[in-house]
Amino acid sequence: MSRAQTTGESAEFSRLHDAVNTGDAEVISKTIDEVVAPDLLFHAPVPTGVTGVQALKQVWTVLLRAFPDLHVAVEDVIAEGDKVVFRNTVTGTHLGEYRDLPPTGRSVRYDEIFIIRFAGGRIAEIWGVVDVYSQMRQLGMISGGSS
Repeated sequence: MSRAQTTGESAEFSRLHDAVNTGDAEVISKTIDEVVAPDLLFHAPVPTGVTGVQALKQVWTVLLRAFPDLHVAVEDVIAEGDKVVFRNTVTGTHLGEYRDLPPTGRSVRYDEIFIIRFAGGRIAEIWGVVDVYSQMRQLGMISGGSS
């Protein structure tokens, strides 16, 4: 993969990242339709039972309902071949129901890493690792306090 191609693919993910940080579910959904392949393979636990693009859209619907001020900061980007890896820090305030937990008003800060595979200039596959333990601990769902 040429550097120009890698740069273009990182730009496509940046479009999605920028959309996510608007906090607008409609903008996020539209951007997903533009930069994600319709037959997306999404390798992350999604409790809704949907797959592909619909799973990705559902994840953002759930997150924004629970954390309307959600912000994703990209900390590192590594590109090789047809894949780009993003290490992110996510912050937000728990103001809506999340995982059957009513709003707590608590702030959360957790890490995530995503590997994105591109095909035809679009996001074709996503592997995600999210520090759900830290998120749940900060919300008081498991012992360990709210730090």
